[in-house]
Amino acid sequence: MAARGRGLAGVAVTDGRTVVATGADGTFTLVADGHRPFVYCSVPAGYRIPQNPTGTARFYAPLRPDARGEMTAHFDLEPLDVPDEHHAFLVLADPQTQDAYEMARLHDETVPDVRNTVAALGDVPCFGVACGDIMFDNLDLYPDYERAVAAMGVPFFQVVGNHDLDFEVPTDEASTQTFRRHFGPTYYSFDRGEVHYVVLDDVFWHSAGYFGYLDAVQLGWLEQDLARVEPGRTVVVFVHIPALSTRFRRNGESRPSLAGSITNREYLYRLLEPFEAHIVSGHTHEHEHVFEGGVHEHVCGTTCGAWWSGDLCYDGTPNGYAVFEARGGTLRWRYKATGHDPAHRLRVYARGADPKAPDEIVANVWDWDPAWTVVWYENGQRRGLMARRTGTDPRSERLHRGPDRPERRPWVDPVPTDHLFYAPAAPEAVDVRVEATDRWGRTYTATPEAA
Repeated sequence: MAARGRGLAGVAVTDGRTVVATGADGTFTLVADGHRPFVYCSVPAGYRIPQNPTGTARFYAPLRPDARGEMTAHFDLEPLDVPDEHHAFLVLADPQTQDAYEMARLHDETVPDVRNTVAALGDVPCFGVACGDIMFDNLDLYPDYERAVAAMGVPFFQVVGNHDLDFEVPTDEASTQTFRRHFGPTYYSFDRGEVHYVVLDDVFWHSAGYFGYLDAVQLGWLEQDLARVEPGRTVVVFVHIPALSTRFRRNGESRPSLAGSITNREYLYRLLEPFEAHIVSGHTHEHEHVFEGGVHEHVCGTTCGAWWSGDLCYDGTPNGYAVFEARGGTLRWRYKATGHDPAHRLRVYARGADPKAPDEIVANVWDWDPAWTVVWYENGQRRGLMARRTGTDPRSERLHRGPDRPERRPWVDPVPTDHLFYAPAAPEAVDVRVEATDRWGRTYTATPEAA
């Protein structure tokens, strides 16, 4: 392990089972499991993320021992030009392209939007994360995704999703062969500034389907990885399937589905207890914040929305991606709607847009969490807090409800969401607006529109 010809000490190196650290001269000895596909390092803070020619992160080498069962691996790192205590990352959950039409939308809509966001960040070091379901089963399109990464201009890490698998194989390990050929290990870690980042593989394939699960080898590796992190530090874990999606509660069900949450999430929560922990996930094609097990989970709305059927997820969240900024160990975040101004953070519907609330306006505040406040005004006068209720987004109802809607994905239907807000606006009011203020005091305003 070296940078500009000098050894780097204290850098974690692993085969995905055992973690060791480099010595004072940058060398390491790892008694590796010969069945593991890679040897790889945890890129330390202050150094550039190594990249493949496509722009995807390259922090690994194939584990190929010689006839004596030995191997030498060299990792050369380059110091950053600016400190990375202040850095940013973008989370593209579920790009999920299936064909040329959807790939063209990714390139024509998402890529330029991301480039604009990165440009607005200025000199802040930035990386991206494709948070699983990069493909929609058609793994032949991975090179087109890699072209998109190259065009976005920042290094990208990849999380494996349930649609990124080789389905014809009988085992979980074999199911990620194509993914690993393009992107390397399915779980790993790295540091930026004061934040420790971990990518996990929580999609367990069992030849006839999948469920959310972290296997014992991966959890053993994670325990070793986190043992090197000072308690109290900020740790961000990227997974595809949420540790816990609350859709089952909104649907009136007693427990989450096996495919919709991590079945052994309590073990993950326990490992994260010593830290200021965040989990970032996708998979559900809706946006929510979940506070369970002492962890703040960000279940991100998707880049493809409702599978590229239009311009929004089926909870009414626009197609888009999450933008996080870290200053020291403190995180701030926002959801960026593709093709919209960064201030587009809510949509307000006119009185009666929800047939179940004919006398009320409805606001969908998709990035809401309990630290937000949402109020409404009539004719310039503040009327008070809006009432949060579970319901379905009126625009999603219009675009997605019905056996033939949406045209490209007729199996999509609106889903109940908890980030809808209602207020009994007077029918004679001529000036109605909604004001949503996030946990950092940033305020966003919108007026009613037709569904």
